Amino acid sequence: MSASRGYNGQAYSPAGEKGRFVLPPAFRKAVKESSGGSRTLCLAAHGKYECLIGYGTSRIDELAEQLDLEHKNAIAMRDAEFDRDARAGQLFTYEELPFDDSGRFVMPEHLRELGKVEDGLFFQSAGAFFFVWAPDELMRMGAQFKAAQIACRRLMASAKKGGAAE
Repeated sequence: MSASRGYNGQAYSPAGEKGRFVLPPAFRKAVKESSGGSRTLCLAAHGKYECLIGYGTSRIDELAEQLDLEHKNAIAMRDAEFDRDARAGQLFTYEELPFDDSGRFVMPEHLRELGKVEDGLFFQSAGAFFFVWAPDELMRMGAQFKAAQIACRRLMASAKKGGAAE
């Protein structure tokens, strides 16, 4: 999985000791590539869903372009509700988290609260970024998330049996 082609795949990571999580190998490789070789994971709250999103640092440059495009579209659609400053606050409120060679990283408490994270994380690719779900929150989502829900349940069961978490 290369971040330049977009993220793909899915994986589950149970919470480790000292509140650490593991960025799964395929995601780790793509994030490192996207971050110019550094082990830097960007995590932010999703603007619509009760989850987090993750990406490498190369996506940061794209956020300004995304903001400009959304602003232009709002003007074209005469959307008086669009608030450029509020949207900028959503897009640029991310944390850059270091991870080690094994993918371990510590998630700050405010991100755990935003993502309702407790015992594990389900990673679901979404092209330019990936979702980072607390499994309970993913299970509350509608039918459009059925495939992810099934994958998450199976990966969690495998992890509990001591199998591979990917």
